[in-house]
Amino acid sequence: MTKLPSLERKLIKAELKQRTEEGCDTTEITERITIALQGKDNNDEIYQLYEELIALPIEKTFPYVEPSDLEGIQAQRPSGVRDLELDWNSERVYDQIYGAWLGRAAGCVLGKPVEGWPKARIDKYLKDKNIDLLDNYLPFDETVLPGVHKVSTRGNIKFMPRDDDMDYVIIGLLALEKRGIKTSARTIANTWVDRLPFHLVYTAEECAYRNFVNSIWPPLSGTHRNPFREWIGAQIRADIFGYVTPGLPEIAARLAFNDASISHDKNGIYGEMFVAAMLSAAFKLESVKEIINAGLAEIPENCRLAEAVKDTMHWCETLSTWELVWEKINESVGHYHGVHTINNAALVVMGLYFGEDDFEKGIVCTVRGGWDTDCTGATVGSILGLRLGAKDLPSKWISPLNDRLKSVVRDENDNKISELAKRTLSVAETILEQKDHKAAGLQEQNTESVNASFGTWELEAGWGHMILCFEKGEIDFINDGYDPYPIVSSSYNNPELKFSFGIDKGGWDFEIDFEGTIDGDKLEGIFHMMDTPVKGHRISK
Repeated sequence: MTKLPSLERKLIKAELKQRTEEGCDTTEITERITIALQGKDNNDEIYQLYEELIALPIEKTFPYVEPSDLEGIQAQRPSGVRDLELDWNSERVYDQIYGAWLGRAAGCVLGKPVEGWPKARIDKYLKDKNIDLLDNYLPFDETVLPGVHKVSTRGNIKFMPRDDDMDYVIIGLLALEKRGIKTSARTIANTWVDRLPFHLVYTAEECAYRNFVNSIWPPLSGTHRNPFREWIGAQIRADIFGYVTPGLPEIAARLAFNDASISHDKNGIYGEMFVAAMLSAAFKLESVKEIINAGLAEIPENCRLAEAVKDTMHWCETLSTWELVWEKINESVGHYHGVHTINNAALVVMGLYFGEDDFEKGIVCTVRGGWDTDCTGATVGSILGLRLGAKDLPSKWISPLNDRLKSVVRDENDNKISELAKRTLSVAETILEQKDHKAAGLQEQNTESVNASFGTWELEAGWGHMILCFEKGEIDFINDGYDPYPIVSSSYNNPELKFSFGIDKGGWDFEIDFEGTIDGDKLEGIFHMMDTPVKGHRISK
């Protein structure tokens, strides 16, 4: 009987490239992997090579410092202003949020028909259409473009068609509507599983979703058998975390970290933090350079992404055209995959510079740069749209959308963009109220220590009353008629508490995870799945 190809066999070539880019010496193992892949029924050998590959150390000569934990990332940040003290005006903030949603949709639609095309192919398409200066959406040519893209072309746009770049903004909004500033990586992962079809997620997100289904939750879900962990998928999910944190780039970046960590690491995480912080800062700052620097202030100073961004800023300030800047970007980071974070982020920076005073020029030159065009066009459109506000966006780019967005997100399939903006504003107002709350663990933390056993607690949830005893290692649902359930794991990192317990379902355990915070003798959090709220108080130490 022929063995099915193993997961490791499918992913090992991509993992080999990823490990090389991360600074590992893969010279010797490359030859062994190449030989092994020529075999057919040697999955065990491939598995062992994969394990050896991911265990390779980073070379001491690698010139970058690239942590993947929030504390490590923050320790490597440059100085920056992290609270811009926005003079809050709900009408103005709503207009900016609405402008961001609209601008994102416009940039996404512009880039959607040529997604993944290199610049030369886009140039040829325009030349064949006798277009010297692109000043509108792309025309449709049925001999070149798939029919599915017709709804994203000039004269055929009636709404924002479904695109994962927009799906993830809605997914993030749903998670934030549930938990606000306390939105965690696990909350977001649960929202994916609950609302997002598996067959419509790709690369890193597909790997992460596969991990969720196998009960591999964040942060391990971001790296386990995931060679796409530095690709652009997290960066395209950043926007909502900037929208809901006007003038608070540090909090935007923290929320973006929680989102990114479910599917990415290193520069994959930094890309989302960078974009979220830029969007947050754009509520207050007008200069594109200042906005980009606000994004850089939230990621490691000496990482590959920061280097690419700073190089691109220099080229934008010293070269006369975006085409000359593109040549430099391609020469410097064009070796990355067309869906990688770093090269596409450089195009975003280019588009912001050349679009500072011209929304159209910003999204057009970004998309014409190639690679992941719908993603980069969407990000540039989002930031420039937020700066301008909906009222000042060019009607030519916005009116064809008819304030309508299609999505595959469950229960959110057809929305008015203006209504999504209103919901976003409501979350932003909630986060503004929550931002100084010490239980959020963002700016002020409870300094009281908790003893090693964490004590005994009386809990109340939608499932009834419980007694949680860490000393005995059990949780007792008082009125369910069953024996207490064993705690299988627990951890406390002031103020954050996590524990898991298993419910016997007749030969297999259904595992329930808790995540929350301790504030003195009070406990608050949620049970996963279904994000069931939990509150409690300590009854003994």
